[in-house]
Amino acid sequence: MCVGLSAKVIGIDNGMAIIDASGAKREISAELIKDLEPGDYVMVHAGIAIAKITDNDEDETDEIMESL
Repeated sequence: MCVGLSAKVIGIDNGMAIIDASGAKREISAELIKDLEPGDYVMVHAGIAIAKITDNDEDETDEIMESL
């Protein structure tokens, strides 16, 4: 089983995205997702944005991770 981290995209440049994951900012690959823009939410695994998610998905993921 893999665990993905949900995060908000802050900026994008040259196939890379700066994300905010619960206050931690990092750079990840955004090459797998087309039409990604700042303000979007993504699921991140191994330093790669693997899916675009909604802000409701983000809230639910945060609640689950906090309960663990």
